[in-house]
Amino acid sequence: MPDAPNTPIIAITSGEPAGIGPDIIAQIDTSNFAARLVVIGDHELIESRARLQDSKINFHSYQPDRTPQQHNSIEILHIPLTSVCTPGVLCSDNANYVLEILRLACDGCQNRKFDAMVTTPVQKEIINRAGIPFTGHTEFLAKICGVKNPVMLLTSGSLRVALATTHLSLRQVPDAIDSELIIRIVQILDHDLRQRFNIDKPHIKVCGLNPHAGEGGYLGREEIDIIKPAIDVLKQKGLNISGPYPADTVFTPQALEDADAVLAMYHDQGLPVLKHAGFHHAVNTTLGLPIIRTSVDHGTALDLAGSNLANPDSLFAAIESALDQSKYFYKHA
Repeated sequence: MPDAPNTPIIAITSGEPAGIGPDIIAQIDTSNFAARLVVIGDHELIESRARLQDSKINFHSYQPDRTPQQHNSIEILHIPLTSVCTPGVLCSDNANYVLEILRLACDGCQNRKFDAMVTTPVQKEIINRAGIPFTGHTEFLAKICGVKNPVMLLTSGSLRVALATTHLSLRQVPDAIDSELIIRIVQILDHDLRQRFNIDKPHIKVCGLNPHAGEGGYLGREEIDIIKPAIDVLKQKGLNISGPYPADTVFTPQALEDADAVLAMYHDQGLPVLKHAGFHHAVNTTLGLPIIRTSVDHGTALDLAGSNLANPDSLFAAIESALDQSKYFYKHA
C-alpha cells in the first residue's frame, strides 16, 4: 500500500464547486480518521469555504512523498477552476473541472497512489448542459476502469441495498433487465460482499420487478421468465440467494433479519427505503471496480452551499467505510 503501511491514503473529490462538497470537506476532523486525506480540487475554493465556516483545518499542497498528516491537516491536490465559482450558482464552464478531479482520483487509485477514493456530489444537469454525456459517478468511473457492469450498493448500518439497474428512466427498466444481467450483478455483489465487507457466505435477497412480485404472472411475468430462472442458476453455482420477493415486504425488519443484502431492480425501488433508514449516514459504494470508491448519499444541495448549514455526516461515514473496506480489499487484490 502507498505511504506508511499503517496510513492509508484517501483521495476526496470536491465535487460540484457550487454545491456543498467543499463545505462538508471543511468540516472534517482529521483526528477521527486513521488516514492521510488528500482533497482534489481548487485550493482557493476549498479554503474560502473553510473560512466561511471558521474551520480550523490546516490545508497544505499535496506532496506524494511527505510524512503522514499532522493533526487537523489536509492536503490539497490543486486543480484550478475554469471559472470563478459563487456558492449555489451553477456554471457549465466548470464541467470539465469536475470530471478531471474524478479522473485524477480514479487514476491515482488504479496506480496505487491512493488506497481509496471518496466522492462528494456532482450536478449531472450542468455537466450535460456543457455538452458532455454524463449519467453519474458509477457509470463514469466504470468506463475509466473498463468495467461493463458496475454495481451500486448503498449501506446504512446493517442494511445493504444493491441495484440491478442504476440511472435509467422507469420506462427503460423492464427492457434493461434480463437473466444474464441479474446473474452478473449478483455474482459481483456476492464477490464484493466477501472481499470488501468480510462476509463469508452472504445471503442475498432479490426483489421482484412488479407489484407483489408479479402475483403469479397476473401483474407481470418478469419474475417468472427472467428473475426466478436467474436465481435458480445462481443457486446451482452455490450462492446463498433467495427470491424474488415483493419489494413492499422484503424491507420489513423481520424479513431483513437473515439478509446480508437486498438486490432491488431499479433505483427508486431500493433507495427510498435506504435513505429513510439512514439519510445523512448512508454510504454509496461502487462494486465491481478494481478500486475502492465510496460516496455521500445526497446531492449538491445548492441552497445550502456557503451557508454553514450542510450536514457532513454522510461524508464522514463514506471515509470510514473506505477505510474499513481497505482492510480487506488489498488482502485479496
